[in-house]
Amino acid sequence: MQIKAGTKLFSAVCDTQIMVLRVPKDDLDVTCGGLPMQTEEAAEKSLISDNAGEGSLVGKRYVDKAETMEFLCTRGGEGNISVNGVALEIKQAKRLPSSD
Repeated sequence: MQIKAGTKLFSAVCDTQIMVLRVPKDDLDVTCGGLPMQTEEAAEKSLISDNAGEGSLVGKRYVDKAETMEFLCTRGGEGNISVNGVALEIKQAKRLPSSD
């Protein structure tokens, strides 16, 4: 699926909702809880898989290892967010230089 910055994506298995902040121009398979995320909220949720992970946290930014993609979780849920089969991780704060 071709995704642009500013797009909202909704999980098909839980309450997770994310906003796309930065993505490459490639086709991406963004999933949550093992099922593809959708551009519209589903009326009925599918069953979440047993290996859904620890879930997504509201207000956290999720990135890939190279930080070429970035998503903001606007509503948390039970499923983990993955892109092309690789789980995203929470973006860590960067250390500021000391003022000494």
